[in-house]
Amino acid sequence: MVKAAAKPGKSPGKKGRANADSDDDAGPSTSGNAGRDSGAATSTRGGTIGQLTSGIRNKQKRGELYHKLKHQKEKTKAKERRKKQKAAEKAAEAGLEPPPKPLQHTIDNQREADDTMVDPTDEEVMADENDDEFAAHFANARPPKVLITTSYKPSKIMYTFLSEVLELLPCAEYYKRSGFPLKKIVKFAANRDYTDLMVFNEDRKQINGLLLVHLPDGPTAHFRLSNLKLGADIKGHGRATQHKPELILNHFDTRLGHRMGRMFASLFPQDPQFRGRRVVTFHNQRDFIFVRHHRYVFEEKESRDRAAKDPTKKKKAVVARLQELGPRFTLKLQSLQKGTFDSKNGEFEWLPKKENKTSRRRFFL
Repeated sequence: MVKAAAKPGKSPGKKGRANADSDDDAGPSTSGNAGRDSGAATSTRGGTIGQLTSGIRNKQKRGELYHKLKHQKEKTKAKERRKKQKAAEKAAEAGLEPPPKPLQHTIDNQREADDTMVDPTDEEVMADENDDEFAAHFANARPPKVLITTSYKPSKIMYTFLSEVLELLPCAEYYKRSGFPLKKIVKFAANRDYTDLMVFNEDRKQINGLLLVHLPDGPTAHFRLSNLKLGADIKGHGRATQHKPELILNHFDTRLGHRMGRMFASLFPQDPQFRGRRVVTFHNQRDFIFVRHHRYVFEEKESRDRAAKDPTKKKKAVVARLQELGPRFTLKLQSLQKGTFDSKNGEFEWLPKKENKTSRRRFFL
């Protein structure tokens, strides 16, 4: 029996719809040949291997193509690496300098250009520094004297941390909070010729904040404190001596960063005692300030003398290494306020704003 043909105007059956859908489907095919064809097409386009294979719906074909493209990429890299090694060996044999290594792309070296980047030797910057709040400290007219206190009801962890901070800052003194508001503590410290006030905050036995006030005229900086590790938790740690430490400030390049660097420098004396071999580092990277406390250690070690004919002969050499003293923690600037602490009527020099963070490669310090 012969079936009647579908009349014009009527919709086709299920098989007709399936064929129509398959003809009109713009997505990638799940068949083996189509998957290979689409893989060959995607290999010519740009993007990562995952992006190139993401359009293939068949899991098995997608995995095969992924491993194939990855193998090709690794093979190309190995070929380029061998080519560079041969070029370097030829240059060394000829007595020439090897070809320069390509610069590795990181977020740090791809940082967006900032108009506020400063040169410390610039005359305008030097003129501003001679008139700012820290000029007396750098002129050795006002030695540092730091008052340290905490939030209400500090825990045992806070006291352990403070004992190490007092070793970190040789010119610091601790006073118990005793329920006094911060404005009264600021007046108390200014009247007794303290140059700086440090208030550490604690929440649920987690030290999470630092308020740094330069006296008597400010500024006031608020930091988030994280990744705290006490000296006792650091493997191979040492104990600090009473010598005045050296200070290292890294990558405070903008106007705001330069101001933060001078603020940290005002906490330490200007005449370090190198005999103590202590060094305190404030390292800024992507607006995170890493604080470290180390000591230089010089050790005499024996090693085999390769130039000597006797293989048992050894030579002595002095080797330098770093021993971490602790504590170690990370600071993140939350705000910078003009003058001393004033939560209601204070004027802010800098606040983080979402509209200013236009790219992950833009930094403020």
